[in-house]
Amino acid sequence: MKNFQKIAAFVIASLVIITGCKKSFLDVPPQGQPAETQFWKTSADATSAVNSMYANLRGWTEVSFAPIALESLGSDDTETGSDISDGSVPFMNTYNNFTVTSTQGQIVDFWNGKYQQVNLSNQVLDHIDTINMDAMLKARYIAEAKFLRAYAYFRLVRAFGDVPLRLHLPKDPSEYNIARTPKAQVYTAIETDLTDAASVLPQSYTGTDVGRATKGAALALHAKVAMYEKKWGDVFALTNQVMGLGYSLFPNFEQQFRTTNENNSESIFEIQASLIPGNPDASSSQYSQVQGVRSVVGGGWGFNVPTSDLAASFETGDPRRDATIIFKGETTPEGDVIPGSVPNPMYNQKSYVPFSLYQSGFNEGCQQNIRVIRYADVLLMNAEAANELGNSGQAISSLELVRARARGGNAAILPKVTSTDQATLRAAIYRERRSELAMEFDRYFDVIRQGRGKEVFGPLGWKENKNEVWPIPQSEIDLSAGKLTQNPNY
Repeated sequence: MKNFQKIAAFVIASLVIITGCKKSFLDVPPQGQPAETQFWKTSADATSAVNSMYANLRGWTEVSFAPIALESLGSDDTETGSDISDGSVPFMNTYNNFTVTSTQGQIVDFWNGKYQQVNLSNQVLDHIDTINMDAMLKARYIAEAKFLRAYAYFRLVRAFGDVPLRLHLPKDPSEYNIARTPKAQVYTAIETDLTDAASVLPQSYTGTDVGRATKGAALALHAKVAMYEKKWGDVFALTNQVMGLGYSLFPNFEQQFRTTNENNSESIFEIQASLIPGNPDASSSQYSQVQGVRSVVGGGWGFNVPTSDLAASFETGDPRRDATIIFKGETTPEGDVIPGSVPNPMYNQKSYVPFSLYQSGFNEGCQQNIRVIRYADVLLMNAEAANELGNSGQAISSLELVRARARGGNAAILPKVTSTDQATLRAAIYRERRSELAMEFDRYFDVIRQGRGKEVFGPLGWKENKNEVWPIPQSEIDLSAGKLTQNPNY
């Protein structure tokens, strides 16, 4: 059963909010839009506003074309896919070959989507103190808002570098148009939010609250943020905390991504999604649909497909290759036959939903949760940090946990990494991140933060001192009357 987030409620920039609803509300028409002066009165208002933050996470700008373009297609793991007859292919290709310009629509969508998420969080943070409600619940809602704001800003800062930092709603016209904030300050704000959140959020939830941000989620995201800043001591300490919270690797790598195993022992944070019978509008996620096998009933549009380079990168016998990639002509573990006539040789298996679960009138795969942070990622961050700190023993130990799960009972594959040489171990960890986290929207930024952009992406058209970040949307620069500046060489 899916959880609290089954409501679809959005707060818009004019500070008008759509009243949220839980599962019991989902078969009724959308509620009206009470003005701000009518809202923020009761605990129920606070709950609706907080639920709106989570609902926004699975919206079009958060999980579909824009994140595919900016967080996936630049890497050597993925290419546009789909079919040339689809009019979206040419503009998505510009992210593959680094010819995209500041006017391309996905740049705008990504920027607007993240700032909408920031706005939703800021509304909660700026208004919830006016409500007379349970103090512990209020504190938890504040912590959830800070976690989700941090998540939005992390995605913004690694995509664009310096970005406007807005920690409160504008109070007068002079506060609407603000300049870009140096990325170091943005990272500091993100870390502050995550520290605050981790100090309040519970380790776990029960019942309809399963899927909300937890202490482990805040600590794990903080570790990832610190990793991008090369604060290896912090990464090591934070991941050690997460490793003490009771998470474990799900035994079957391929099966952990199926809808029947959502929110499992390995899951640290997932964006919740669901197919609500009789209500296609509430079943709104298009994450799986956009990436599903094209030209088959129950599949999808076929974008963001694996490359032959990714397929060749796995070690011999690594079962994660077949668990990550759906190949033309194969039969999936769930029994779906992939025809030889589909347009692309490969598709993303991690976003795959068995075709038998498709219901006419609904987005294909709309019930698929999006895995944001897994325990395997935490173990690999711990390994990387330990190695950078000279602790090769711990690095090998954490790395081996991930490899052992992938190896399963087959001792003949994926031999244990034993080298204590820092450079050799670093390369092994980098390779393991690629194999373990492929198609999960990390590879592009992983390579850049590792300082290997020119080496790995140069043959694809990537240029140093330019493509470390994407262009600032020209429409935002125009609206700011030049107060926002463009990234170099765009």
